Amino acid sequence: MASPKTPGYRCTECGWTTVKWVGRCTECQSWGTVEEIGGATTRTAAAASLSRPARPIREVDAEQAAHRSTGVGEFDRVLGGGLVPGSVVLVAGEPGIGKSTLLLDVAARVGAQGDTLYVSGEESAAQVRARAERIGAVSDHLYLAAETDLATVLAQIDQVRPRLLVLDSVQTIASAQIDGAAGNVAQVREVAGSIIQRAKSTGTAVLLVGHVTKDGSIAGPRVLEHLVDVVVQFDGDRHSRLRLVRAVKNRYGPTDEVGCFDLADGGITGLPDPSGLFLSSRHISVPGTCATVTLEGRRPLVTEIQALVTKSQIPTPRRASVGLDSSRVSMIIAVLDKRAGAPVGGADTYVSTVGGVRISEPSSDLAVAVALASAITDLAVPHDLLALGEIGLSGEVRPAVGVARRLTEAARLGFRTALVPKGALADASPPAGMQVVEVVDVGAALQEVTRRQPRTTPSTITASA
Repeated sequence: MASPKTPGYRCTECGWTTVKWVGRCTECQSWGTVEEIGGATTRTAAAASLSRPARPIREVDAEQAAHRSTGVGEFDRVLGGGLVPGSVVLVAGEPGIGKSTLLLDVAARVGAQGDTLYVSGEESAAQVRARAERIGAVSDHLYLAAETDLATVLAQIDQVRPRLLVLDSVQTIASAQIDGAAGNVAQVREVAGSIIQRAKSTGTAVLLVGHVTKDGSIAGPRVLEHLVDVVVQFDGDRHSRLRLVRAVKNRYGPTDEVGCFDLADGGITGLPDPSGLFLSSRHISVPGTCATVTLEGRRPLVTEIQALVTKSQIPTPRRASVGLDSSRVSMIIAVLDKRAGAPVGGADTYVSTVGGVRISEPSSDLAVAVALASAITDLAVPHDLLALGEIGLSGEVRPAVGVARRLTEAARLGFRTALVPKGALADASPPAGMQVVEVVDVGAALQEVTRRQPRTTPSTITASA
């Protein structure tokens, strides 16, 4: 009988072994982590001398980790106050979303405080100069370099000694000492490790541009996100000018802040007050619309939800939603049909948000239900009324997080009536000039909306008992 073969290769990530080399570990699905099991291993000896010995924590200067403003208020909000010297920020997003435009603007503004270096591995220096002139980001202290070799990039850093380094992008830089093309696992690790080591030793803040895969995740090895200090994600619809910047990871600040930007031909500008972008004309009441307040990080945004219900011409009714979770909209339709007696089961329903905003939190459920009911009955919701709350399968309305903060923002924009879950303001008082109506279920909310607006057509909804 043939003796079993001894495993000769092991995955450095999960420890899976195999007798043959493979490019991808079948256990943890990591690329380039399967290595040959070598000979005898030796222990690492201690260093003969220490260049930076450990110090008592009270002797460490905390000012070295202080934030420095980039000059872009919305970007500073996401970073927690600005860039920290020696920090490495990974900025990821889809192609054409505005990453390079924003970072070029940041590099020019930081150039007023010291020299900055912008290294482009995707465009020539002339192309970057043309964009800088278009967005008004030309500065005497902004240096441009079009390089794809890691050794040359490190030499550029040593020569300029910049206050800020922008590397666009990390997947286009390669080291001649590492096998493989630029962008593979080994190259990304080497580039990121070398840049991070240089940033920590010189105190240079670094902004790395990262590519994303087709499913929206950051391309490259997962260890890249662990090595950097901050991971920032760009979001936005390509057909809309609105761009949202979120911090996925932040060692120097919170991760629940969101920056809003307007991407136009003249560049990208911050939006300190973006709520007006998500509302249509509020002068008249139109059936099928209802406003709500969502939380993007810590920032409340007043958004409007529109619904349209029509008679279906096919056996299986259509269910279309834009900017909302389609499965959650289907659940709300089922609750309306079962708990509120709404004749929506055999009708085509279309639900959308205004301004291209995407709503993922469940606090918008009640506004979706009110908009659908308004579209069914042709009963217009008052333009100064909003609704917020999560809807359960039994029809109950559950509390949302940060109701007081949401209502304060809505009152500032002129809303005077709010439908909220019962007990949502137990520890806070409603804003001045706003009437807060607490509801326990969907039926009570629809009754309240009906009571506040005369019917234009006979209603077909009967509230649940």
